Amino acid sequence: MLRVTKLTDYATVLMTVLAREAGTVLSASELAARAGLEPSTVAKVLKPLAQSGLVESVRGANGGYRLVRDPHSISLADIVEAMEGPLAMTECSIHEGQCGIETSCGARVNWLRVNDVIADALRSVTLAGMAQPVPAKRARAIPLRLSA
Repeated sequence: MLRVTKLTDYATVLMTVLAREAGTVLSASELAARAGLEPSTVAKVLKPLAQSGLVESVRGANGGYRLVRDPHSISLADIVEAMEGPLAMTECSIHEGQCGIETSCGARVNWLRVNDVIADALRSVTLAGMAQPVPAKRARAIPLRLSA
């Protein structure tokens, strides 16, 4: 099963909270309360998001965190890459020449195709879209259309 880490999942939750309040500075404790996460988890997640330039830290009495860019310009791929590094299904999807059987491997080309489809899907979903509430009846019924 392909799955992002829990911290990446939590990062999308925190980013949607910030997207709903774009421009507002929220403290880590406010973010934790609104997201339903532990403050220690929020601190772990905010660090790579800030290092990647998706959120910024504001110091002072009314300090906290806010989005650096408009939610429409932040993709799900940006968040995943901030938390997990470059999008890659396999090692050879990003690092050519790292595999001893690369020259005779017929799977690499297909893994690259799969990698491209997934990366394109993640790039097509914006933070603004993620922040929109989905009606309860449709929550599980929204298909993500992937084309090669």
